[in-house]
Amino acid sequence: MDLRAETREFLRSRRARISPQQANLPAYGRTRRVPGLRREEVAMLAGVSIDYYTRMDRGNLAGVSDEVLESLADALQLDEAERGHLLDLARAANASGVARSRARRTPPPAVRPEVARILEVIDSPAFVRNGVLDVLGANLLGRALYAPLYDSPTHDPGHPVNVARFQFLDPAAAAAFSGDRLEQLAHDAVASLRAEAGRNPYDRRLTDLVGELSTRSDDFRRLWASHDVRHNRSGSKVFHHPVVGRLDLDYEVLTLPADPGLQLNVYTAAPGSASDDGLRLLASWAATELAAALDGDPAWAPPTAGR
Repeated sequence: MDLRAETREFLRSRRARISPQQANLPAYGRTRRVPGLRREEVAMLAGVSIDYYTRMDRGNLAGVSDEVLESLADALQLDEAERGHLLDLARAANASGVARSRARRTPPPAVRPEVARILEVIDSPAFVRNGVLDVLGANLLGRALYAPLYDSPTHDPGHPVNVARFQFLDPAAAAAFSGDRLEQLAHDAVASLRAEAGRNPYDRRLTDLVGELSTRSDDFRRLWASHDVRHNRSGSKVFHHPVVGRLDLDYEVLTLPADPGLQLNVYTAAPGSASDDGLRLLASWAATELAAALDGDPAWAPPTAGR
């Protein structure tokens, strides 16, 4: 990732969306050459000089204090995820050359056996995911829920399923699986990747994935250019599963402090609901037909096998 370009475009996209009226500034009725706020207006709101803000607006956050970053976040009316992204970009800008080299050489994270055992005992669809949206491990019910992703031609057997690659490179299957929530899920996926770009701008896996999706998907390029970021910590999703039909599920995202960059996602259904019945049916299918189909498949191993 080009960190300066990432920072520059993020800041410019955020100030472009704020009108003088929204910032309680006079507009004076003049035709404005740029959408949103001018640099001098942001500088005034943030309490810094125009020259200092111009330096930041051009993508240079080196040496900028947390206090200035917080003032800038207030001036640009950033939400929690956007504030975190700005701080991540600043941390990356101030990282030493040694830290950057270490980040480039960091091996891909893996699911520890202890976490794999937790996956196995969860009686709901569950999986472990990294920041580039790879599914690194899943219990059998999670594998069953995500069957369309594993069956997609975008999945290279022996490698993790990638949610974004399925979303943008197999659009027909993604549309069938997500229904009318397709656009929102696509936006959420890109916003998650954009946030990861701030946390780990030197991650080669992320750079390669963004390059691949940008080359092959117009929708991805459009959403990536928005520079939106988001934390997907909890919420609800609707799945149209090819075996059990519609599932309305709630999800919770649990961070794994001992495994930086990894998170545990768990889906549940409201007790007594049609989706609760659907999960029971999915569990029955997973325990019989899916388990038989996966038996002996070297690309799949139960969590207890050290996956």
